[in-house]
Amino acid sequence: MAFAESIRSLGRAGLFSLSVLRASKPTADFFAELVREIYKIGGRSLPIIAVGGAFVGLSLTLLGYRALETYGASNQVSVLIGLGLYRELAPVLTALLFVGRAGSSIAAELGLMRATDQITALGLMAIDPVAKAVAPRFWAAVLTVPMLVAFFSTFALAASWFQGVQILGIDNGMFWQAMKDAVDFRADFLTAFMKAAVFGGTAALVASYVGFHAEPTIEGTSVATTRAVVNASLLVLMFNFVLSAFLFR
Repeated sequence: MAFAESIRSLGRAGLFSLSVLRASKPTADFFAELVREIYKIGGRSLPIIAVGGAFVGLSLTLLGYRALETYGASNQVSVLIGLGLYRELAPVLTALLFVGRAGSSIAAELGLMRATDQITALGLMAIDPVAKAVAPRFWAAVLTVPMLVAFFSTFALAASWFQGVQILGIDNGMFWQAMKDAVDFRADFLTAFMKAAVFGGTAALVASYVGFHAEPTIEGTSVATTRAVVNASLLVLMFNFVLSAFLFR
């Protein structure tokens, strides 16, 4: 019974995703909502992304330096930083921070709209609630998360340079040259942004689906918010493994 219900839920989620794509029409109202959502879920996420990126850069540099120093290769720590950030850490950690900050907000907003009958009211006014409330959030996440990944990586690299060059004494030229030789623009840099777009769309779809179909109560909104964060985080980690397995063979 539980397995059958899981299959039905997966089917409903797939149909919901298709309805979001069908409802994504380039109208003036859509673009106005899109800009507002980019600011809400992207612009307001910048502080936590910056702080998270900086501390990841500091921690990863210290860990890598201590590990590589054992083999006399401490000046290659920037290779570890560059490849680790662009291939795995930057898109994954940015997506997880995005889920906690913006995904929970999307689920809570749509859950409250369901609880206060705003979604029903949109339908009664012949306004597609998916096009009005879901599609702009989905595309805002797809566009925003890659930009947040760039922001995360910038702060992580700056913090890594400070830790490695200014504190640990790695040569400045060696730090940047080693990273330049190891990181490939197409294979690493662009792949990070492609991953980020997939993760952003996944997080937005999961949060929107759970919030849109939440029980019309305050408790239902709370449950939907928690479920959105947990499910979206697990899917991000799962999709990261699948993408990495195919892209970095």
